[in-house]
Amino acid sequence: MKDSNFLKENNARHFWHPMAHPADSQKNPPTILTGGEGICITDVDGHKTIDAVGGLWNVNLGYSCQPVKDAIADQLSALPYYSTFRGTTNDKAIELSYELAQFFAADGLTRAFFTSGGSDSVEVALKLSRQYHRIRGEAGRSKFISLKQGYHGTHFGGASVNGNAKFRNAYEPLLPGCFHIPAPYTYRNPFDESDPERLAQLCVKALEAEIAFQGANTIAAFIMEPVLGAGGVIPPHKSFMPMVRDVCTKHGILLISDEVITAFGRTGTQSGARHWGVQVDIMTTAKAITNGYFPFGAAMIAGHVAEVFEQDTSGLGSVDQGYTYSGHPVGAAAALAALSEINRLKVWQNAGARGDELYAGVKKLKDKYDMVGDVRGGEGLMCALELVSDAATKAPIAKHLPVALQKATYDDGVMVRVSGNNIILSPPLIITANDVEKILSALDTGLGSI
Repeated sequence: MKDSNFLKENNARHFWHPMAHPADSQKNPPTILTGGEGICITDVDGHKTIDAVGGLWNVNLGYSCQPVKDAIADQLSALPYYSTFRGTTNDKAIELSYELAQFFAADGLTRAFFTSGGSDSVEVALKLSRQYHRIRGEAGRSKFISLKQGYHGTHFGGASVNGNAKFRNAYEPLLPGCFHIPAPYTYRNPFDESDPERLAQLCVKALEAEIAFQGANTIAAFIMEPVLGAGGVIPPHKSFMPMVRDVCTKHGILLISDEVITAFGRTGTQSGARHWGVQVDIMTTAKAITNGYFPFGAAMIAGHVAEVFEQDTSGLGSVDQGYTYSGHPVGAAAALAALSEINRLKVWQNAGARGDELYAGVKKLKDKYDMVGDVRGGEGLMCALELVSDAATKAPIAKHLPVALQKATYDDGVMVRVSGNNIILSPPLIITANDVEKILSALDTGLGSI
């Protein structure tokens, strides 16, 4: 490895970072990480911190999950790559498809289409939704509805259904036929409604109104995150997703659950849809499927949707969609090992218990600091603090202050994530109660420093 001086001199000089302005990355060089062990990461200067970001919502089993590492090494020795395009496959992809069908059996998901990550999985889900209706003779169903504040990746399809202008404006015009309704975001919503249950009802009414305006027979799917993640950890009222399910069923619209973040235990349940007691038509997954150790994802497809494709005799059911690395044997091997550990440890149980502790702790910080306008969480290990300059007007805090808070918490031994005026927490699902206390203590330090 090059020495630390070389790394610092060349940091952000030849590498454009995702979700960042190149000039800003050069002016404020990113933290250089060189090691990871357990739930901790170590930077180029040897500074060790708890990773309360969990990589990027994905290192659920921490950085020392030896079974996943061994599976990757073993598979590299056996078969490092082969295509799964028509006519060939590999043993690990077959095994993984079976194990995923078992894991998601309670969700009614029986088929997997493998991808290279979350944005790919969303793209597949959107395409399959349109194709599903075309096979059934409803080619006019091409539109999509989604939630404002929702995040669905960076491909043109995903960016088009994204509900945040930040991820859209520089790349417009995007995919036509994509429409957005208000999210059940209690702290900020156009209805000025603070009651979560009532807000859920109003948002569903907005969905019904949009369907009526567009025409139900023109809509392919509604896509949503069970808990909005990158938009600021926005958990809806428990009634929201079941009501959405009923509306979609009523109008023949497919429901896509974007679980790139929430699948595999993050919400305290095996899937986000199951957390709300809902069965969906397509579920997008990635991130924790390999614990972040290998780029991989899957679009999971419900049995009744799969039947439409598999029983087609017109030729319209051919899935003319795929990626060079779909079903990559190394990724599939990593996913098999990660899934085995997820099941062995029942990480969703710890996520629920530690998530309750974390949420209770950040609520206490809200009482202590006026700048904490809102805290959100309580659904597994997903939590956010929204920082404001004025509690009455809810005006966002100055942009440099969350960054200063992040530095202070990092210096105190905890990495947190800044997203606008939100501080987002998504630690590995294997954290302990003691780890939660350390995270809360560092946040206290950070809030007290700005």
